[in-house]
Amino acid sequence: MRNDRGVVDPRVSIVIPAMNEARNLELVLPRLPQVHEVVLVDGNSVDDTVEVARRLMPNIKIVRQTRRGKGNALACGFEAATGDVIVMFDADGSADPAEIPRFVEVLMSGVDFAKGSRFCPGGGSEDITRFRSAGNRGLNAIANLMLKSRYTDLCYGYNAFWADVLDEVDLPSSTVVAMSPDTMLWGDGFEIETLLNCRITAAKLNVVEVPSVEKCRVHGVSNLNAISDGFRVLKTIFAERTRAKNIREFARDQQPIEVVVAADYLPHSISEGIA
Repeated sequence: MRNDRGVVDPRVSIVIPAMNEARNLELVLPRLPQVHEVVLVDGNSVDDTVEVARRLMPNIKIVRQTRRGKGNALACGFEAATGDVIVMFDADGSADPAEIPRFVEVLMSGVDFAKGSRFCPGGGSEDITRFRSAGNRGLNAIANLMLKSRYTDLCYGYNAFWADVLDEVDLPSSTVVAMSPDTMLWGDGFEIETLLNCRITAAKLNVVEVPSVEKCRVHGVSNLNAISDGFRVLKTIFAERTRAKNIREFARDQQPIEVVVAADYLPHSISEGIA
């Protein structure tokens, strides 16, 4: 457990990937709590996403993503963030800003990664379809079997973590140039949540699942494709399992992962070790 950070009042950076989300930002940005900084990562929007963000929040930090996909947008935002704690936050209105203090509180208890979950006790979703829910359950079961973990929600993007965790998960750098404008590197797509969860587990960091209620997208249509993105997630699980085994063999460390649970939340240990 990492209790040596010595941070009493952490600076919080909220990282928001956005592409053509101007109408949703009108509703989302005014509801955010006061934090150290808000980083909006624009995915080459063709509406007035950036203009709306600057009008509503003059001090907002605008970052242009360097490739395609949500994963690349988040990586760009993480690199630009200067806070002690980073919160991953969607621009479509599905995430409840009132939950942010809960995530930060869990991190302050000595946890490395606060994992939002719609399916642990206290969580929920007003948006997920039966088809996507079934797919998520299947992918979740495979990941737990492969990683010997106990995640209840593998593909949810509302998470928070200490910024120094990024040194251990090794996300694709924003500076790497893709072979073509349509190319997405490994981790550039919606598989980013799964990749993060797998690498957090492989790094033997302390994780707590935080109950979260997902709202419906307010305006527009999601870019998520349940089938193609589901296959990317499945591929990620197997690839990250191989990566984790290689790391384990290199380190010769067979100790199980210990996961702590904040006292104020329902106990839910989600990681035991990597087989």
